[in-house]
Amino acid sequence: MNKKDAPETLTVLYDGACPLCRREIAHVKGLAQRRTDSGLCFLDISQQAEDTAALAGDRAALLARFHVQRADGSRLDGAAAFVAMWNRLPGWRWLARLARLPGMITLLEAAYRVFLKLRPLLQGLARRLEKPASGS
Repeated sequence: MNKKDAPETLTVLYDGACPLCRREIAHVKGLAQRRTDSGLCFLDISQQAEDTAALAGDRAALLARFHVQRADGSRLDGAAAFVAMWNRLPGWRWLARLARLPGMITLLEAAYRVFLKLRPLLQGLARRLEKPASGS
């Protein structure tokens, strides 16, 4: 594949402090590494760091919802961001194609908004599961 055929870089902006996000991104990174042409890169925006300094003003909004950033700096969020990411992953492209059917992105966005309401509870459960058992 030549450089002209390579997809534009899509940066996945994720909350590395969230146990749910860490697990999902670990899985997605593994899939992306199986394809040299995925064009995905990953940026943990939960920490104040030099590589995330440009995002500082947007940090709260970026942590509240899932985002991907295109090479031109524009961003997609919520269901649209997931679909853009899925389109780059082996085994997930079918889901990205399904999401393009009429009404599907609206349905996926509604489901994502429900998830966001449950996210704090699910994060708490995931944190408890991550803690090593004491006294073992």
